[in-house]
Amino acid sequence: MTDRKSGGAAGVPTDIRAWLTQVLVPAWAAAVADPRRPGFVELMRPGFTPVLTERRTTLVTARLIYVFSHGHYLDPAGPGLAAARHGLDFLLGACRGPDGRFRHAVTAAGEVIDGRSDLYDLAFVLFGLGWYARASGDLSVLRVADDVAGFIEANLAHAAGGFAEDTLQTLPRRQNPHMHLLEAFLLLAEVAPESPWLGRATGMVDLLRAHLFDAETGSLGEFFTDDWRPAEGPSGAIREPGHHFEWCWLIHHYARLGGDASVLAMADRLFAFGRAHGLAAADPVGAAFDEIDRSGQVIKPSKRLWPQTELLKALTARLEFGRDDQAGAAIDQVLALIFRHYVEAGSGRWLNQLDAAGQPVSADVPVRVLYHLVFALAELARVRPEAGA
Repeated sequence: MTDRKSGGAAGVPTDIRAWLTQVLVPAWAAAVADPRRPGFVELMRPGFTPVLTERRTTLVTARLIYVFSHGHYLDPAGPGLAAARHGLDFLLGACRGPDGRFRHAVTAAGEVIDGRSDLYDLAFVLFGLGWYARASGDLSVLRVADDVAGFIEANLAHAAGGFAEDTLQTLPRRQNPHMHLLEAFLLLAEVAPESPWLGRATGMVDLLRAHLFDAETGSLGEFFTDDWRPAEGPSGAIREPGHHFEWCWLIHHYARLGGDASVLAMADRLFAFGRAHGLAAADPVGAAFDEIDRSGQVIKPSKRLWPQTELLKALTARLEFGRDDQAGAAIDQVLALIFRHYVEAGSGRWLNQLDAAGQPVSADVPVRVLYHLVFALAELARVRPEAGA
């Protein structure tokens, strides 16, 4: 792999959309979608060799259906649709059981490893199906999405609000699956505007207002008790800057679709908290930290790729909706950081995490993070087509 800190191929691509369609999506479709092997490769060694195991998860399958569907949406002549169909066949034929429930993990042959139905997984099943319908024009998959939403509402609805973590009633409860449900509901509200998806999205925004948003600090809790109090011990104080940025983007698009501009004040506060405390000027990289606490103190000074992509998305939303005069310059800085420290432009390979000193953490790369990278860069290319120039 070439030096990410050098110029040339390691720099920011001159055309982000072209780079997505001509480099990133083809490289990863070839790496993880083998027509001879059911499902997708889920981990890559640092040297970009696949970790070939029999374990397949609904989460990774659904996320990659999204990735390759979005790739097809951007370039119908590329390999995205074939790769998305490969994943869809496995999702519906192996991850989904005869009873219609999606299992958390199965083998490549479809044998059950972990049979629970997990809310986080199901949020991405909805998101992947919605994007497949949008990109392919095959709206028949929306019937499956309707069934999934019905299952969530019938089997996971919680008396204290929101939904249970899974069919085992696992604790602590988390904001994260609900955030991704909002993401899926907003997408589906655009793909199928006559269906009740926007009302479901409103339910998630109401949950944010009532339980997830810490109005005293302007921050977002991560872990909760059964009745939405902060979880006991240190986990109750954890704040992830990346999720603050992710919610910022979502709230802007909820306001766009739902017409409720009052929610933007929460988006502004979440963004301000994440940027004020989640990025340190003295840090050698200047990237967003993995975890801080409610007071803004750093808990985990490591820096994964995905919080940087979510910062990019939040800035893109603030630029698009006229909420930040400095967003354009900040986008350029974050884009440069991503391609300087994480992503190799020439190959489409990327690094998952830096340590506290800004040095690469050598570990297997979780392919599921492609969802973050593709989504953020596609949003940037949509809002600012000249991105990378």
